Amino acid sequence: MHTIVCRSLSKLRGFALFVLIAALPAAHAAQPAKKAPPPPKMGPVTIAQQGYFFVAGKYGSSKDGQVMSGQMFVQFQVPQQRKHRYPVVMWHGGGQTGTNFLATPDGRPGWADYFLRAGYAVYVVDQPGRARSGYFTEAYGPTRKPNANAMSERFTAPELSKLYPQAGMHTQWPGKGVAGDPVFDQFFASQVEDMSNLVALEDLNRSAGIALLDKIGPAILLTHSQSGPFGGEIADSRPQLVKGVVAIEPNGPPFYETSVIGAPDWFKDANLGRAWGITRLPLAYDPPASEPKDLQMVRQPQADGPGLVRCWVQDSPAHQLVNLKRVPILIVVSEASYHAPYDHCTSKYLADAGVKHTFQRLPAAGIHGNGHMMMLEKNNLQIAALLKTWVEKNIR
Repeated sequence: MHTIVCRSLSKLRGFALFVLIAALPAAHAAQPAKKAPPPPKMGPVTIAQQGYFFVAGKYGSSKDGQVMSGQMFVQFQVPQQRKHRYPVVMWHGGGQTGTNFLATPDGRPGWADYFLRAGYAVYVVDQPGRARSGYFTEAYGPTRKPNANAMSERFTAPELSKLYPQAGMHTQWPGKGVAGDPVFDQFFASQVEDMSNLVALEDLNRSAGIALLDKIGPAILLTHSQSGPFGGEIADSRPQLVKGVVAIEPNGPPFYETSVIGAPDWFKDANLGRAWGITRLPLAYDPPASEPKDLQMVRQPQADGPGLVRCWVQDSPAHQLVNLKRVPILIVVSEASYHAPYDHCTSKYLADAGVKHTFQRLPAAGIHGNGHMMMLEKNNLQIAALLKTWVEKNIR
């Protein structure tokens, strides 16, 4: 998740900008707009193997005696009719758990079921220091706590508060999206505390991800939001084992967090969140970057379109991400998410760093009205089908 600092917005000016944005093509959407495919049918599946295990984890001392920290819970299912060589590892975002991929809060099949029925082995993790992986305060420090109103504004009903230009286009949440609505209540029940120290969090997940791939072999990483940088860090560390990264609205934009300040300016830089461009941890660059300042970031003089932030990028010539060049990458951004104003900046950063990838705005594929939690929304299986199509075309 990202920190969004908000203040009351002018509804009248906001509505005018929504209309303007709706009338213009999405920035960096190279694909022509098309009609959305119908929802895929979900047939039965025979499970050949299922279970769980832990990876990583180290013993340490505490006031209560010997404890373990850094471990990551992984549950898996393998279909009898396995059609694809590489499994899909699903990595949830901030404040979330692996339940995001198991089903939707209104009881429909989730992305794990979809890919399983499509013939993929599926691994779903709970990040270290989260849910079934366990939280140990002495090891992990203070937490960030979920807030129902903030979750509604950010995830389930942004159209009500209109805190960013694209919010009014949100239509796909299966319910009212506010506390007291049964679907929202199911969703909010799944929200958990997570680590405040995001640098340590990335380090734990990188280590656990390396241990997971060393155990199961080559895999496709499907990341969401906070876990977006983990995909880059694990691929940088194990480029031969990461066969592709499907990044659903990855944590961004590069370098600085974005705050929403309202019309007419809408956006403002917050803290320096990702000092290494798209991550909080060092990546392998060429020429080498021994510290973040070597990347020499500069600001776009003009945004790429209305309702979009001005991106921070490397000054030319940019340092190249040598290991990520080997990995097929898909970045997906929805129409009405708070990521819609800035995920193109992550795409721009990768392109400047020599990383060929696909940047997909869902409206360009005929899929409209989604927010940040698209895997839980009414058309979640249409989006899953889009992801599967890209995987089967680009990962061999």
